[in-house]
Amino acid sequence: MRLLSFSSIALLQLSFITALHGTKWTYAGPEGQDHWDENYPYCGGAFQSPINIKSELMRFDTTLRPINVRNYNLSPNEQLTFGNNGHSVQLSLPSKMYISGLPHYYSAAQLHFHWGSSSKPMGSEHLVNNKQYAAEMHIVHYNSDKYPNISMAVDKSDGLAVLGVLIEVGEFNPAFEQFLKFLNGIKYRDQKVQVPGFNIRSLLPTQLNEYYRYDGSLTTPPCYPSVLWTVFRNPVTLSHEQYMALATTLFSSHAQDSVSVILNSNYRKPQPMDSRIVLVSFKEGKGLHSTPTVTSPMRRKQIVQQLLVGDLADLADEWLHQLLPGGSQKFHHGWKKDDIHDTAVRSKQHMLNWSPVKKSHNVPYAGKLGLAKEAMCYVCIEEKVLARLIQSHAETRLVQTLKDTVYPQLCLRSYLESKSDLSLLMVRHILKGRPPTDEANELDLSLRKALKTQKQKAFGTAKERKNSFFGPAVGPKRPHSWVLPMEWED
Repeated sequence: MRLLSFSSIALLQLSFITALHGTKWTYAGPEGQDHWDENYPYCGGAFQSPINIKSELMRFDTTLRPINVRNYNLSPNEQLTFGNNGHSVQLSLPSKMYISGLPHYYSAAQLHFHWGSSSKPMGSEHLVNNKQYAAEMHIVHYNSDKYPNISMAVDKSDGLAVLGVLIEVGEFNPAFEQFLKFLNGIKYRDQKVQVPGFNIRSLLPTQLNEYYRYDGSLTTPPCYPSVLWTVFRNPVTLSHEQYMALATTLFSSHAQDSVSVILNSNYRKPQPMDSRIVLVSFKEGKGLHSTPTVTSPMRRKQIVQQLLVGDLADLADEWLHQLLPGGSQKFHHGWKKDDIHDTAVRSKQHMLNWSPVKKSHNVPYAGKLGLAKEAMCYVCIEEKVLARLIQSHAETRLVQTLKDTVYPQLCLRSYLESKSDLSLLMVRHILKGRPPTDEANELDLSLRKALKTQKQKAFGTAKERKNSFFGPAVGPKRPHSWVLPMEWED
């Protein structure tokens, strides 16, 4: 009998797990969100959602314009599918609905909800300055300029755009009643009903010009970091009766199951910021307390150029503390006109070798920085990483290895678009492309010391961790299962 090569075995194994239709997951318990990354590694990766949108993370961006929603007013003759998928209620939307004003056209696919419980009306996924709202609605769109449907777009770095609407308990909302009145028809998992079309715009806040914008992920498995998030500043309301209908009518179990499980508290807790900032389309407060203005993308390109071809000794000696997350504003203001001119001259020939990226995602350069011209495909990255780890018998390192692989590219793209700070890990990634000069080694040594200091501040020393209640982080205990694109929820 002919023995298969190791690569053939790995390929067969990948094909087998790819054929699986995902693994059961819940919000709490043994299969809850604290264990998602054991089967869905991106859930433990970088740039995850939701987040706690704090004032200190906000940067006012003068280029952000009001959200334009098109073809949202649907005819009553158009039937929409309203269903219970066991994790939320979901309303299908026609692709003729779209958002304009973003880097691409994003066509609508569906909307769904996250909410609390009858005893605790706090179930929004995004928090604003630690405040959690009663519920949250997500209207999911996909990049229809580049992808034929949402299944093809869901795992691409420029694949999705989601509008987030915060919901609080207050006045009766007639717009939401147009489908909430059908809840009794979808009490159990996998039940569906048809709902007449209506004006979806009426579900949104009156003002579409005030919002938060950041790069993030699906908030349910497989948690791909493929979402351009727009969370509106102003909430909408549901009456107490409407909220209670949402929180008490539905079950996450099937009608034939012996035990009925109530569907509530279906929200994910806030995720780490990973050096991201939040662009806002409005100024919060007045005078000295106003939201700082975002640094221009051109200035950010100049900083990356300085790292590539500039005087690294200056960075190591004088600017290192300004490279820390949150310090990028000071770093930018530390530039002088002559510095920028000198950098431009020194880098002119160097930049000729860089590959320009398509205008689509506003990433100015590729090639030299290790960025692909097209969008990153997370399923493809996962396959390659898993194949390498299988070869070294280290499959349990999948979550951390994926994070290490994906994070620098995500962070650099986001930084150049003004949606993240200049993290130390990203600086080290950029410096890997430089020759091993004394300057580069000096800066890298300084960065390693700074990273060590950051970790000690965040997690304590090894001795402190040993005596801590939490202890060191533990990786996944078993290889993950795969999920087909159709299985995603958010």
